[in-house]
Amino acid sequence: MLPLALTLGEPAGIGPDLALAIWHRRAALNIPPFYLVGDEAFLRRRAAQLGLAVPIAAVGPDAAGKAFASALPVVAITTRVTAEPGRPDASSAPAAIESIRRAVADVLRGAAAAVVTNPVAKNVLYKSGFAEPGHTEFLATLAHEATGKTRRPVMMLWSPELAVVPVTIHLPLREIFQHLSIDLVVETGRIVVGDLTDRFRIAHPRLVVAGVNPHAGEDGALGEEDRTIVAPAVARLLAEGIDAKGPLPADTLFHEGARARYDAALCMYHDQALIPIKTLAFDHAVNVTLGLPFVRTSPDHGTAFDIAGKGVADPTSLVAAMQLAARLAAADTRAKAPP
Repeated sequence: MLPLALTLGEPAGIGPDLALAIWHRRAALNIPPFYLVGDEAFLRRRAAQLGLAVPIAAVGPDAAGKAFASALPVVAITTRVTAEPGRPDASSAPAAIESIRRAVADVLRGAAAAVVTNPVAKNVLYKSGFAEPGHTEFLATLAHEATGKTRRPVMMLWSPELAVVPVTIHLPLREIFQHLSIDLVVETGRIVVGDLTDRFRIAHPRLVVAGVNPHAGEDGALGEEDRTIVAPAVARLLAEGIDAKGPLPADTLFHEGARARYDAALCMYHDQALIPIKTLAFDHAVNVTLGLPFVRTSPDHGTAFDIAGKGVADPTSLVAAMQLAARLAAADTRAKAPP
């Protein structure tokens, strides 16, 4: 199998720490082969700061798999990184962006199996003039530039215990109803089912759709949106042959018995999705972007500037992201293989 392309992320954050640490513990952690897209000299400095004896090999993607057994393969970017742990600087945003661009290009040309992204600091990117709302939208833009095809990316938080999809994401609560629509719920459901079928290899995915109001609106007594938006969307999904149930009260969707009856839960807003999965799988949930022409996963945590460079960051979520990326990429390859 081809190696995974791991992005640098925010260089002042814990992403570089985690990349160095998981290579150092690669056998014990059962890490699939990967290479890091970054600045070789910067990574040598960070390894020394962490006290990790990690040999680094500057290679191209085609040599990364062979190098992985004896050194951390690093595919070079042109940006020289000067940021120190916990202190982003003028090199942070250009390095993070270039690393993402290179990783996506490598996967799209068949040099890497999947993209795994280390966390970025959005405020640092915005200050540099970064125009996209976040990682997910930037990846979709890069995919469109390369393929000419447009499809809305969908964020899924996945763990063995639970998979959730927020239909609306980073919005103030007061703005949710301005964006939520029948079409948005239906399109999200289609994309989720497509990836669950093709990449997660679930033959007949089962969706549940959470109501947006308490008690799924109580037949309009607690809000009309479940009757006018969510229920018609579920009806359309059913008419398309998708196994979907809803709107269902969100407060009874996430206990153990309920979770056994579905493969993914569509939630109407950010916290409705993320609170349950972070309660059940805080240290090992994985962010998966659905709807892209390549596999992309990410750990479900931020840059953690306060502990960067201290060698105490927990690699569990990044390890889970890499293992899932390898699994999905293998399934994607089989799905695309000629009969």
